[in-house]
Amino acid sequence: MSRVVAVIGASSDRSRYANKAVRAYLAEGYRVIPVHPTETHVEGLPVYRRVGDIPGTVDLVTVYVPPAVTLALLPELVAKGVTEVWLNPGSEDAAVLAEARRLQLSVTAACSIVGLGRSPNQF
Repeated sequence: MSRVVAVIGASSDRSRYANKAVRAYLAEGYRVIPVHPTETHVEGLPVYRRVGDIPGTVDLVTVYVPPAVTLALLPELVAKGVTEVWLNPGSEDAAVLAEARRLQLSVTAACSIVGLGRSPNQF
């Protein structure tokens, strides 16, 4: 069974890193769940408005939204049982990192596509 990744801020715009992340995780065999408040489909996948709306378990989350939005969604990630979070460039700041630590989330502040061993330029 493949791991489940939620891509927060997923976009249908193929030039955006959040879209590239959807494609990179798919290429690596993950079950990808795009999350965005207004998109309906990204790369042919149905989009959920919130992580809390996703049925079942989410193994990890990769975040592509501004720090204020990221900070507000951290409690939802904890409530969903997510423990691994990738904060991509532009999604984190000192307050986000401090709150994530306080909530005992395992956080990596780096490009999740590179973390997969891929280059964003491939997508």
